[in-house]
Amino acid sequence: MAVDYAVIVVYLAGMLAMGWWGMRRAKSKSEFLVAGRRLGPAMYSGTIAAIVLGGASTIGGVGLGYQYGLSGAWMVFTIGLGLLALSVFFSARIARLKVYTVSEMLDLRYGGRAGIISGVVMWAYTLMLAVTSTIAYATIFDVLFDVNRTVAIVLGGTIVVAYSTLGGMWSITLTDMVQFVVKTIGLLLLLLPIAVVKAGGFSEMKAQLPTEYFDPLGIGGETIFTYVLIYTFGMLIGQDIWQRVFTARSDTTARWGGTVAGTYCLVYAIAGAVIGTAAKVMYPDLASADSAFATIVKDELPVGVRGLVLAAALAAVMSTSSGALIACATVANNDIWSRLRGVVGRGAGGAGDEPQDEVKGNRAFILIMGVAVILIAIALNDVVEALTVAYNLLVGGLLVPIIGGLLWRRGTAAGALSAVCVGGVAVVGLMWHYGILANQPIYYGLLASLVVYVVVSLATPPTDAEVLAAWRERLAGNPARPAFEDGTLAPDPAEPTDVLNRRTG
Repeated sequence: MAVDYAVIVVYLAGMLAMGWWGMRRAKSKSEFLVAGRRLGPAMYSGTIAAIVLGGASTIGGVGLGYQYGLSGAWMVFTIGLGLLALSVFFSARIARLKVYTVSEMLDLRYGGRAGIISGVVMWAYTLMLAVTSTIAYATIFDVLFDVNRTVAIVLGGTIVVAYSTLGGMWSITLTDMVQFVVKTIGLLLLLLPIAVVKAGGFSEMKAQLPTEYFDPLGIGGETIFTYVLIYTFGMLIGQDIWQRVFTARSDTTARWGGTVAGTYCLVYAIAGAVIGTAAKVMYPDLASADSAFATIVKDELPVGVRGLVLAAALAAVMSTSSGALIACATVANNDIWSRLRGVVGRGAGGAGDEPQDEVKGNRAFILIMGVAVILIAIALNDVVEALTVAYNLLVGGLLVPIIGGLLWRRGTAAGALSAVCVGGVAVVGLMWHYGILANQPIYYGLLASLVVYVVVSLATPPTDAEVLAAWRERLAGNPARPAFEDGTLAPDPAEPTDVLNRRTG
């Protein structure tokens, strides 16, 4: 496997080199956290596709294809649907907000009272997402180098933490573009056709497998519905996704670039299911469905190609891991730590605020969160349960107040806070009662959050007209009101002092 090893080593060295290059470019908070909000359509499409198609979408998607056939595509397919919905309906408005986190958006919409609680929920989600991605290194490096689980996690995690800490979003964007190309070549152009040919073609696959393997709904209607609730809605509100939307150069880039990426995800979903179905023909008695990807790569691909496809799997894991890591660090620093310290950031425009200090602070948080992620990944074994907890907390606690804030003018800060707290507590309690993998926690938790949001919002005074006016102005991208680098609007001479103070904290 010397050639395969060489391919992987060159790939990993390239990731570190891009981290070093990104460090030289990230000189301000905006550059470090959102790539200066300057990505064009091609780079934006590649990086947002890379962040959503991680180890679960690649290794897990093939595993679902092995277990259920073509209907195993639904998990990744619903991710693509969510990205399409985000891009078509919300991305332009999100990009115009010029903020760094979802909690900052909630503060703008509801008047500065929802940030820290929503920040804690979002931090828990991004932390667990980073942990699950880091755990996936164990599978890949075990195939590559036959190393134990802890060494694999430390090796993969250290590389991601290194390039993410060095260059922030610029490094992650550059590595994501490489990862996007590697995944496209490795999975779609190489592994997919090779797997189908090795399985004897589609006619042989149909002859060898039960008919339900080719039923589009074979995985079950309830499972598909749950995937929509968790993954499609999760794509609409996750900090890791929004932070990529913030990097878009314009509304048009966010909308059309995201639409291209979402369409790519749909193709990727079908490809993974087909590969898994082919693996079922070749290896009908694997002990674990999730081992289908590694088995077919190890046994069926020629030297060199095998290294490239494994690099593609590694790319999928790294892109999600690095995106979740910078999102986790951004939320921890901007939404939790700075608020606990009583600091109201003003970006580069504030007196005494040095851009380089902002970079150093965010870099330190990425390093701290990265070490925490590696340690938790070593201690945790069940990836599916960790990922389920992350998405249940995200959707159950934050979906209603975020979408409600974007679509319903009557929603209030009290309603949003109540929805976050009730939805989050309900999800946790129901997971304890029914089990982490049960469907009831997300069903009932989301319903409880919605009911509380509507009832409390209608029972409390409407959001101040001035706050809503500033919100609409921000959504419209009004150039007459400049924003500081941290995204907050510059003072309006016509705005009453008490309203300005309330809006800015």
